[in-house]
Amino acid sequence: MAVSATLTTGIAGRYATALLELAEEQGALDQVESDLKAVRQALNDSAELRTAVGSPIYKRDELSAAMAAVAEAMGLSEITRNVIGLMAQKRRLFALGDVCDAYVARMAERRGELTADVKVAAPLSDEQRAALADALKAAFGRDVNLDETVDESLIGGLVVKVGSKLIDTSIRSKLAALQNAMREVG
Repeated sequence: MAVSATLTTGIAGRYATALLELAEEQGALDQVESDLKAVRQALNDSAELRTAVGSPIYKRDELSAAMAAVAEAMGLSEITRNVIGLMAQKRRLFALGDVCDAYVARMAERRGELTADVKVAAPLSDEQRAALADALKAAFGRDVNLDETVDESLIGGLVVKVGSKLIDTSIRSKLAALQNAMREVG
């Protein structure tokens, strides 16, 4: 599994870097970022799309045509459509989500921003999101983008990961710590 994840990360990084350079040449950095955020959201929302990009059973031409139709329906820019088409022809669509993530991360890095992966038990309100972003900005000294996902198994609280730092204030982890402490006593 680790070899597969490393392979995907390497492929995604190379595609994201090439796409960033191409978008910079064409003055389309922000447009491509917007496109890739929309593609990532579509992948998150559609099990059928995730299955299509991850499945080896489709022929290259079928997958290329399907992805071209999806890109057209989403109104993606020509540069983004071309890269997705190239990935389909090269049978690299399995890395599409990682390419989206890598490109967005590289753009944030260029702007001097950090990205915080935030897992919450329930969706944050706008006020909570702003307060968390402000607290993280104060702690890290840079603007922080929040990448929020809901994980009901946390029960309450949140888990924040910024780079290699992890802040876990979830009730699930507090219960696990309490359970471990009770085992040591008993």
